[in-house]
Amino acid sequence: MSDPSAASIVSTPRAEQLTEASSPATAGPAGKKEKPRSLLGDAWIDLRRKPLFWISATFIVLFVVMSAFPSLFTSGDPTDGVLARSRVEPSSDAWFGYDVQGRDVYARVIYGANASIVVSLLSTIGTLLIGGTIGVIAGYKGGWIDGLLSRITDIFFGLPFVLGAIVILTTFNGAGSNNSEWEIKFLVIGSLVLLSWPVVMRLMRSSVLATKEADYIVAARAMGASTGRIIFKHLLPNCLAPLLVYGTIMIGSFIGAEATLSFLGIGLQSPVVSWGIMINEAQNYLRVSPFLLFFPSAFLVTAVLSFVMLGEAVREALDPKLR
Repeated sequence: MSDPSAASIVSTPRAEQLTEASSPATAGPAGKKEKPRSLLGDAWIDLRRKPLFWISATFIVLFVVMSAFPSLFTSGDPTDGVLARSRVEPSSDAWFGYDVQGRDVYARVIYGANASIVVSLLSTIGTLLIGGTIGVIAGYKGGWIDGLLSRITDIFFGLPFVLGAIVILTTFNGAGSNNSEWEIKFLVIGSLVLLSWPVVMRLMRSSVLATKEADYIVAARAMGASTGRIIFKHLLPNCLAPLLVYGTIMIGSFIGAEATLSFLGIGLQSPVVSWGIMINEAQNYLRVSPFLLFFPSAFLVTAVLSFVMLGEAVREALDPKLR
């Protein structure tokens, strides 16, 4: 996972975009006091004007519904195979054709969304929680605590992502292992979180360092507010914007990472159905049956692009410099 530039994501919010408690109410044209909008409120108004946001959000909602309720899209069984229809091309009976073992490709593509979406969402949540918590502690406390946590983060940054994932997954999910479907998923999720949290830690630390000396933080500290109140009431609401942006992009990155690990044979494995496994199984039949590779690849690319485009739209809406 690449380390995003802090300058491109982290920005100090403008005074009028801070929390509602830090800005006075403004009078409207009719003399009524209008409730001031927060940074997220302004971002939502800006997002609603962007066609890119609505296009990406529509695809994301479609994939999420597909992941949660696959039976709404197909009545086929993704594991039911009949060798007599092996590599039968797409037709009215099977829109995407049948794979080598005679299984319905369309049903497998629909059910494959569940593994990819669940793994990417849980990996993103875990990465944001771990990296964000460590970043807040390091940025707010400073001193030797910041130095220690930063050096630990540097150690994890020295681990190559793909190589580290290969070592972890071949150790706990190698040949001969009898892991269940959810055990395999949690192993993949754990490896993704373990190798990705340092990026979020640095991002959150930079955001906290840019915000903790703001006037409203200094005023709260001078009035005797506790550390917990300062962090949760004043600091976090104004530091979450970079994490929202990166988290949205990270979901798309984790979908691609999961597919890559499954393609290499060290990620999700049968009986789990995922797009990466389908691409792995179709690689040897690219010339004779290209549809076996085309359909899962098309869904994979569309899902990744949808989350990346949504992340870009959110970044532009949350960054005052890009408005």
